[in-house]
Amino acid sequence: MKEGLEANRKICQKQQTELRHRLLSEGKHQSAVQLFFKQHAMLHSASMAQSEHFSLEDEVFENLSEDKARLIPRTSENSIVWNIWHIARIEDVTMNMLVAGREQVFTEGEWQTVLGIENRDTGNAMPAELIIRLSQNIVIPALRAYRVAVGRRTGEIVMQLPPANLKDKVDPARLVKVQSSGAVIPAASGLIEYWRKRTIAGLLLMPATRHNLIHLNECLRLKEKKS
Repeated sequence: MKEGLEANRKICQKQQTELRHRLLSEGKHQSAVQLFFKQHAMLHSASMAQSEHFSLEDEVFENLSEDKARLIPRTSENSIVWNIWHIARIEDVTMNMLVAGREQVFTEGEWQTVLGIENRDTGNAMPAELIIRLSQNIVIPALRAYRVAVGRRTGEIVMQLPPANLKDKVDPARLVKVQSSGAVIPAASGLIEYWRKRTIAGLLLMPATRHNLIHLNECLRLKEKKS
């Protein structure tokens, strides 16, 4: 793996620790938001943040063929495009429905049709045959455009987030709405219980930053696999 890429991955890891500290500390809301945006930009395409900063997503797609992006290696459960779709869906659901109490980007933009897929959930507990079908059928330029839209909406939400709200637990009524929307299938109900225990600050850490980092690192590993 390229030396510069590895250095930037380590920066992301270090920033995650510092972000946790700032989000949980009194009087550090402004610096926490600034650091959140810095890390969030590194975990999306440069076009999302409209910046020239390092982008882990762009590293994944650099010199990546379509066949490789759709491939599920023999020793893996998912493809690169599945991982990108999954982190986009998770961020969309949590930031919009749970943090902001508003409709998903996915629904507002009718992205299911644009992406050319049958799925509308987050992908948790997805059967292998559906992972294969999504990996084969999803429209890759649309996938990247959807993730840009999700990332920009997250930015709007975080900018408007009052400091006092960071310690709030997720509103139970919003979790009910997530379930009724079909964003989380019954087989993945443990995800709802996980979110039930989180604060808003916790969601900014996981999934809005750390979850993206985990799956983008997985994408880089998949990119290196031969078959």
